[in-house]
Amino acid sequence: MNRSNTTYLETMDTSLDSLCVPDECQNQAPLFNSRPIICGIGTATSPFSYSQGELLEFFRVKDRRVRSLFLNSAIERRYLTLPPVDGDGCPLLETQGELLNKHRNCSLELGARAIRTCLENARVSVADISYLCCTTTTGFLTPGLTAFFCRDLKLREDCVRLDVVGMGCNAGLNALSATAAWAHANPGKLAVMLCVETCSAAYVFDGTMRTAVVNSLFGDGAAAVAVTTKREMGSTGPEIQKFSSLIITEAIEAMRFDWDDSHGKFSFFLDPDIPYVIGANVEKTITTLLRGTGIRQSEIAHWVVHSGGKKVIDALRVNLGLSAYDLRHTTGVLRDYGNLSSGSFLFSYQRLIDEDKVTSGDYGIMISMGPGSTIESALIKW
Repeated sequence: MNRSNTTYLETMDTSLDSLCVPDECQNQAPLFNSRPIICGIGTATSPFSYSQGELLEFFRVKDRRVRSLFLNSAIERRYLTLPPVDGDGCPLLETQGELLNKHRNCSLELGARAIRTCLENARVSVADISYLCCTTTTGFLTPGLTAFFCRDLKLREDCVRLDVVGMGCNAGLNALSATAAWAHANPGKLAVMLCVETCSAAYVFDGTMRTAVVNSLFGDGAAAVAVTTKREMGSTGPEIQKFSSLIITEAIEAMRFDWDDSHGKFSFFLDPDIPYVIGANVEKTITTLLRGTGIRQSEIAHWVVHSGGKKVIDALRVNLGLSAYDLRHTTGVLRDYGNLSSGSFLFSYQRLIDEDKVTSGDYGIMISMGPGSTIESALIKW
């Protein structure tokens, strides 16, 4: 990949002020915010976590290069659903069909827990959900996961649904943009956005460095947020101010999940130049996000960033001039969970909320990065 000749295709710079509110709702202004509010958060992980050393022993990895990759990843533990073993304790190779079943079963269990926790945090019930958006990259189902959640959680039959499939690690902010737009256009109604990734269902084990990079990085997890314009429901949550997207089309092959004929299953690929691509372009994304707001980057108090990997985080920190403290939640999520794909930035958001250091008037920026290559960002305000 050519780092110096990257071309850009800049997508929509979306301010929620530009979206229309239905005429019949105009008289409800005292009850509803003009902007969507994040009013709840919930996360869930697989039941079992493993250290990097434990995973190397489980898969009986002896290659020094692969072992070094695992042990120098800045990851201590990950939550995974490991394959079954034979009589000698060796992991069995799973077929693509078995991996798809794992994706379905684990995603439905993780997603349901994340949604329930989110609703409890927002102090609302399943009956309040009018819109459900679900994003995933680790498997494919028709109907999508949202239909199964409607059945399993007994959501109302007129719940509006959207399944975002295959966008990768950046997809959480793409889905949040759609969810926020729906909430803005339907004042007072509750929307839920779920990221659920069973990365255990997307692994290939062949001893090569290509698969080792992926196998050393990703973990299973789900995260859900509730969004509304209803003031009392989101009294302490941040308002979503604006979204911005950047796709770097020259790097379209840098991150991909495609079919591998040699293994008869889908396989992730991550180009070693990804940190440089992200680092070289992230400042442009933030400049676009803040353009027209009157807000300077120095005024941003909180950074909620995807835990894409140690080198990616370092590249972002250097190119945006951030401190290690600014990205403490991101590095903490990487350390304790690995890369959770589309939901990673919400695990960082959960840690920020749990820290209880946010004050009214604070600005924050959310950033996610993924295939395309794509950088997504959002401006929020408490």
